[in-house]
Amino acid sequence: MYATKDWLKASWLAGRDMLRPVAGGPAADPIRTKQEVPVMVPIRALGPSYRERIAQHLLQLEPADRYLRFGYAANDEQIRRYVEQLDFDRDEIFGIYNRRLELIAVAHLAFSEHPEYQHCAEFGVSVLKKARGRGFGARLFERAVMHARNEGVNMVFIHALSENTAMLRIARNAGATVRRDGSESEAYLQIVPGSLDSRMAEIVEQQFAEVDYQIKKQAKQFWDFLASVQEVRSGVQDARHQSAE
Repeated sequence: MYATKDWLKASWLAGRDMLRPVAGGPAADPIRTKQEVPVMVPIRALGPSYRERIAQHLLQLEPADRYLRFGYAANDEQIRRYVEQLDFDRDEIFGIYNRRLELIAVAHLAFSEHPEYQHCAEFGVSVLKKARGRGFGARLFERAVMHARNEGVNMVFIHALSENTAMLRIARNAGATVRRDGSESEAYLQIVPGSLDSRMAEIVEQQFAEVDYQIKKQAKQFWDFLASVQEVRSGVQDARHQSAE
């Protein structure tokens, strides 16, 4: 469970980061950036109203990434069909946003419908190419496992192609057992029952993600407003120059 001081530090750094424009400006100081990386990644639970955003995220995946995510070369129509069939009442969908409120990473925790396997769930994740190398996949897996624990699940499965080394690495690092069968691999992680600590941790993470989202939303609206004002100002100036000529 995260300490209160870590949650406050992450909230402060996330809020301060929103004060900078979404695009443009000088590059960040790599040393300072390394020192100020928030200890928590804001991961937000997504509901049915975010179905289109989820679809847009998946549609941005390159063909090779779609193949690894779904196990086949999913086309746009198949992706949209998958999104339309998402059951938000039964399953849990998690997402990570960037400062432009773009979903850069999405995880799907699917709970088993079979009575004999009601304590099992399957995990799947996708991260946009531009957002890789930051540990988002691993953090989404940790978040999903936490939720699964609190929902009474004792086994989380990952079904992936054997060539999906990034996904299998996440599973192994979490302590999962990985079995390979030809071109496909199956990873399973036995998890302990939920506790008061795990339930409180999930509440804190969800609250942090909600605060982070609202800050990003307000910041984006502010910078969009400034951009529109600048556009109008430029138009007026151009009109004046033309009339003067």
